[in-house]
Amino acid sequence: MLITVTIPTYRRLPDLKRCLEALQKQTRPANQVLVIIRDTDTETWQFFETFDPNVLPLRTVKVKVPGVVAAMNAGLDVAQGDIIAFTDDDAAPHTDWLARIEHHFLSDPRIGGVGGRDMIYYHGELWTTETKQVVGRLQWFGRLIGNHHLGIGTARYVDVFKGVNMSFRQSAIKALRFDKRMHGTGAQVDFEIPFCLALKRNGWKLIYDPNVVVNHYPAPRFDEDQRHQFNPIALTNAVHNETLALLEHLPRLQRIIFIVWAILVGTRKYPGFVQWLRFLPSQGSLAGQQWLASIQGRWQGWSTWKESRMSKNV
Repeated sequence: MLITVTIPTYRRLPDLKRCLEALQKQTRPANQVLVIIRDTDTETWQFFETFDPNVLPLRTVKVKVPGVVAAMNAGLDVAQGDIIAFTDDDAAPHTDWLARIEHHFLSDPRIGGVGGRDMIYYHGELWTTETKQVVGRLQWFGRLIGNHHLGIGTARYVDVFKGVNMSFRQSAIKALRFDKRMHGTGAQVDFEIPFCLALKRNGWKLIYDPNVVVNHYPAPRFDEDQRHQFNPIALTNAVHNETLALLEHLPRLQRIIFIVWAILVGTRKYPGFVQWLRFLPSQGSLAGQQWLASIQGRWQGWSTWKESRMSKNV
């Protein structure tokens, strides 16, 4: 099978260089490497003016619209592989990354996607040694469990992947694109959810294998989402994206249950009323700010979903 690797990048040249070096060391080489670059990213464009074309089958793709969704879709538009693998510029795939991915796709023609673990490193050290068996699952009432960076065990079916380590069968996604309605000016958190759930609705299998590994060195973002720092706009955007994706995927009764659960309970990451009460004693006003941003995101996600349904019926 032909394999295309797609890497969106923006102003993180040292990280990108590490990623490209890791791709050069693959035991199963990529047939095509796409680097998606913003038109305003001068430093990265200058780097590729002198890049050795013999070390990788590399092609640069210019994108003018900010955000990861536009970059990912630009990659899909020109990808030539039977398998399209995605990773981030601040990741370094293990040497057997592509070999393991290809093995899964060859093993079953109904596998539409393969994802894996991202081992997160900060300052050269593994962030956590915690492990989890449950990864990438959507519970019946709408709670999403990630844990992609903590997965152990054997390969298993999942509902969603993490963007830093995911791949798809070209024939399975030829009619799909990443959702342009995702909010955010850069990372557009949870953009993977609607894409993966749409693939499952079409009858394809999604496999998570914790032995398909990339090392992940979370680098600074150049938008409102600064990872572990609270920003109300970033949280609202992320909750909007998750809410929109789940409202489109869940059946009617489960949609109602999800909205009630999300507003009344929620999660530590996207709190509802109960979670606000839970963290109020320890976090004080911060708990209230997070709760308000989360509720605003739920409302915005519902509004986007409702407007989309109305426009389809016109």
